Amino acid sequence: MRSRLAALAALLLLPVVLIASPAHAATGLHVSGTKIVEKGGQEFVIRGTSHAHTWYTSQTRAFADIKSLGANAVRVVLSGGRWTANGVADVANVVSLCKQNKLICILENHDTTGYGEQSGAVTLDAAADYWISVKSALVGQEDYVIVNIGNEPVGNNAVTPGWAAATTAAIQKLRANGFDHALMVDAPNWGQDWQFTMRDNARAVFDSDPDKNTIFSVHMYGVFDTAAEITSYMDAFRTAGLPLVVGEFGHNHSDGNPDEDTIMAQAVSRGLGYLGWSWSGNGGGVEYLDQVTNFDVDQLTPWGQRLFNGADGIAATAREAAIYGGGGPDDTTPPTAPGAPAASGITTTGATLTWTASTDNVGVTRYDVHDSGGALLGSSATPSISLTGLTPGTGYTVYVRARDAAGNQSAPSPTTAFSTLPGGGEGDCEVTATVGSQWGNGYVVSPVSVTGTGSGWTVTFTLPAGHTIVGSWNAAVTVDGQKVTARNLGYNASLPASFGFQASRPSGSTSVASGYACAG
Repeated sequence: MRSRLAALAALLLLPVVLIASPAHAATGLHVSGTKIVEKGGQEFVIRGTSHAHTWYTSQTRAFADIKSLGANAVRVVLSGGRWTANGVADVANVVSLCKQNKLICILENHDTTGYGEQSGAVTLDAAADYWISVKSALVGQEDYVIVNIGNEPVGNNAVTPGWAAATTAAIQKLRANGFDHALMVDAPNWGQDWQFTMRDNARAVFDSDPDKNTIFSVHMYGVFDTAAEITSYMDAFRTAGLPLVVGEFGHNHSDGNPDEDTIMAQAVSRGLGYLGWSWSGNGGGVEYLDQVTNFDVDQLTPWGQRLFNGADGIAATAREAAIYGGGGPDDTTPPTAPGAPAASGITTTGATLTWTASTDNVGVTRYDVHDSGGALLGSSATPSISLTGLTPGTGYTVYVRARDAAGNQSAPSPTTAFSTLPGGGEGDCEVTATVGSQWGNGYVVSPVSVTGTGSGWTVTFTLPAGHTIVGSWNAAVTVDGQKVTARNLGYNASLPASFGFQASRPSGSTSVASGYACAG
């Protein structure tokens, strides 16, 4: 991570299409064209986060917690002496923790960070010496471990030897010392490669590896604040036929606002790996990059919610490595989408949801209930759940996803909306809304069911920007900006009652009305 100190040069695609060399017959994880594959030939797409182990060696619970949110890999920060050194026993324990939790272990030496610009940083040659010093913990783990030689190994200042020569020498030193692992190399310019040194020299560096088993890692922060910059950089490696991962990225940074939505969407559509920064423990003004607060998996931050549970996030797109039993040729089919959840037993702070179960060829192991923003509200092994801890008098729009034993995740169920009760007095009401059907530029919500006691009711809800009510039934509907108010007609004042409406929306949108609340 580092602020950009020079203007971003115009992004240019490599002008020549180059054919990738054949993959080396590696014993474990290895490169095949632009892909990372396992020894059995199954493609492995990295989906995970970084964990600052070297500064928080007691936080070993993080490995299980990261796995519990769906990750298939973890990038582990290590040091050879710039900070308290992680020796052979510690590295062996880290690998064991990764394997216990069915995570691919990406081990990185942080000592190189900002070399040439930051005091205390070491060379890639010194980083290679560190890996050789802990070799006994790594040999034989090629199925489970990727060695990230040095984190952000050059700052923004010129160094001698330059990035390409230093990276080549480090790769060859490790190969000469018996390392057959997949090797990951970070870009210069604090990982962001705004001078395109890695992009333009990647082919020569790859070809210098006797095993042809090198993965290139770019870190995307403020330099990558537009979709054009992100896609052009990824295009260059696709054109060159070389493997690329986004080895770090965030939702915000001191050098600008990264376009994390495009980073994640493009990575998913291209089959590229990504690793968010970072689990917990950030300081120095970038605490906003913590994905959980105080290493507590139950305290996801907004960035953690986005990375793990949002669109194109880890929970929706990660597949467990085949070496751990996931991703095999017979278990690639995701579960069917669950049915729309039905809400009942609504209280001021809770509700019971039930839905039609998913089907799957290897068995459904978990259902995750999310709100409309992607936040995880709860998980269940069965097609029902009792939610607790909800906010009184608040509208919720929810959907369900199923996950199977191989780590595949279903498409989301149709959404259902309900509101918690504002209190326990007579005349209170509750509302649930079901999206009956939807298409590219419109949808129908019916029924919107109002239950409770008393006579006379009012339901309010919110339309997303650009949405318009085009018709309604069984209610008098008024619209004020994006706020919609529906009131009973003369014939359906007594509860229970129901109504419905049709709305239009911009083409390409998938959002629907939300935030339903009622008063009796």
